[in-house]
Amino acid sequence: MSQSNLTRRNALFAGAAITGTAVALASSTARAAPALHKWEKSYSGGPDPTGLPPGLPGRDYQPTLTPGGATLPWKIVDGVKVYHLIAEEVDHEFAPGLRAMCWGYNGSVHGPTIEAVEGDRVRIYVTNKLKAGTTVHWHGVYLPNGMDGVGGLNQRAIAPGETFLYEWTFKQHGTLMYHAHHDEMTQMAMGMIGMIVVHPRRPAAGQRVDRDFVLMLSEWKIDPGAKRPDPNEMTDFNILTINAKTYPGTVPLVCRTGDRVRIRIGNLGAMDHHPIHLHGFYFKLVATDGGAIPTSAQWPETTVLVATGSTRDIEFVADAPGDWAMHCHMTHHVMNQMGHGLPNMIGVATGKLGAKGRHLIPGYMPMGEAGMGDMGDMGMPVPDNSIPMVGSKGPFDYITMGGMFTIVKVRDEDIGSENKDPGWYKNPPGTVADLARKEDMTRDGIDA
Repeated sequence: MSQSNLTRRNALFAGAAITGTAVALASSTARAAPALHKWEKSYSGGPDPTGLPPGLPGRDYQPTLTPGGATLPWKIVDGVKVYHLIAEEVDHEFAPGLRAMCWGYNGSVHGPTIEAVEGDRVRIYVTNKLKAGTTVHWHGVYLPNGMDGVGGLNQRAIAPGETFLYEWTFKQHGTLMYHAHHDEMTQMAMGMIGMIVVHPRRPAAGQRVDRDFVLMLSEWKIDPGAKRPDPNEMTDFNILTINAKTYPGTVPLVCRTGDRVRIRIGNLGAMDHHPIHLHGFYFKLVATDGGAIPTSAQWPETTVLVATGSTRDIEFVADAPGDWAMHCHMTHHVMNQMGHGLPNMIGVATGKLGAKGRHLIPGYMPMGEAGMGDMGDMGMPVPDNSIPMVGSKGPFDYITMGGMFTIVKVRDEDIGSENKDPGWYKNPPGTVADLARKEDMTRDGIDA
């Protein structure tokens, strides 16, 4: 081998050695570098602690408001908060004109909001007055495995007439939920769901709000004239609710001008997500069911998407008085019991078609020639126990909305600590859109 070949060969070995050393050093440096993502010590809150002194309303937290619903009462026994949930059949009104035999808790659909404070030790007794076995799953709550409430997996079902005890210490704060986890398709569709609010033990000044509302979203299939929801429905839900009420049965959210407002929204409907839109304000998404979002990561929105099985907390300052709509922005979710298999009659003069159709199909109503907007105010006969296209009379005209629709009512005057409806807003003169004056149109060159 020539000297030149040896030199080239040595050079190659030397280069390889240098490259290998560089790779090794780079690898060593990478291993020694701090991780870009710092993993939490615990994703379940750690072992179940014994609990802290019970948090008290007014002193440790401001109680929430569940419009149209209730909060589950509790008592303190030996330093532990004790609650009692009763699973039972409930004759429930969704809105005037629509009732159904549902399943719920403590005489209400949905179940009452369970409210506690981070560090509280809680005992929740669950009595089953249904004719079927049931369980309760504490959705998103960190607790011992045997308290998780999945029938067959973590416990046997609570038989009719039995009372089970669930006990744990809240290791987190936030907006959570509870629901039956035995034959969920049937029992959740019949109404066995509810909200949980756990307040922080020592809230920072920036966490305090003036009004703290709790909203549960759900969906139902109730055929006109039927007396029970249909739990077998998979897609064609015709009753969309907020706190188990459908507009015009929903209860408004009442605020005073300048209030800092938190709205906690949970979704335990069977299939659908809901983009909840608030008029008049922007808000910030401040928390999910996984916990609070750092201030630096919050962003402004006017619509929040609440997926099935999730909660979202939003906050805003109610600095503009008025009656502001709040609703799901999926357009078929702000209507009531309308059949979707009907022919499109827009642009068709239906004449006496409705009257003729009702000889064959009682209660038949064809879609209007110009759409559906006038049908709610027509006073047409409808099947018993049904509210197709029913909205409500507003301060100006008929409100052609139903379903997952409510109103945020902001007032300058004192509204008290309850959620009492102050009535319709009286707009200041000159601040309501109305018929354009001819002189204004002439001035601005509008030819109509």
